[in-house]
Amino acid sequence: MRTATVERKTRETEIAVSLDLDGAGECDIDTGIGFLDHMLESFGRHAMIDLKVRAQGDLHVDFHHTSEDTAIVIGQAVKKALGDYSGITRFGSAGIPMDEAFTRVALDVAGRPYLVWRVAIPAPKLGEMDTELFKEWFQAFAMNSGICLHVENVYGSNSHHIVETCFKGLARALRQAITPDERLEGEFASTKGVLGEKT
Repeated sequence: MRTATVERKTRETEIAVSLDLDGAGECDIDTGIGFLDHMLESFGRHAMIDLKVRAQGDLHVDFHHTSEDTAIVIGQAVKKALGDYSGITRFGSAGIPMDEAFTRVALDVAGRPYLVWRVAIPAPKLGEMDTELFKEWFQAFAMNSGICLHVENVYGSNSHHIVETCFKGLARALRQAITPDERLEGEFASTKGVLGEKT
């Protein structure tokens, strides 16, 4: 079973995440940030990951700690659930249109984290959330999941659509990459014969 539960508590936030990589996209999300909840529900649904998130943070300060720490714990849970990466397809990519917006996402699930973020978001806020926090979310997710992640918004003018295509692109690319490849017969999709932090 590719499942994981991770909890993280600091003086700024308290986060609990449970997920099933082979789920049906059922989500139960409560971060205290409405727009982030919407994006995480979209992510879980389109990745077909069952995802439960509970977050309490210092929202009276701003949304930075809660949004970033939520990404840290979700990333850690994905990495934990994947185990040693054996048998997975490894690479995934998606091109996501949403009305006038189009975003490309490509990723490598191999334990070598990196983020390329080529996304300009016109509006400073979506709901009450500062849009500059989305880069921080994707950065924290990539670093803690061990995923090399490239996100590029090719075009778009509506900030909601731009951000949503980023999350849906991540979801679809991740769904593709973590799917077992039967032809690998449980081996690693690598000429080195191993995946992870040492590759």
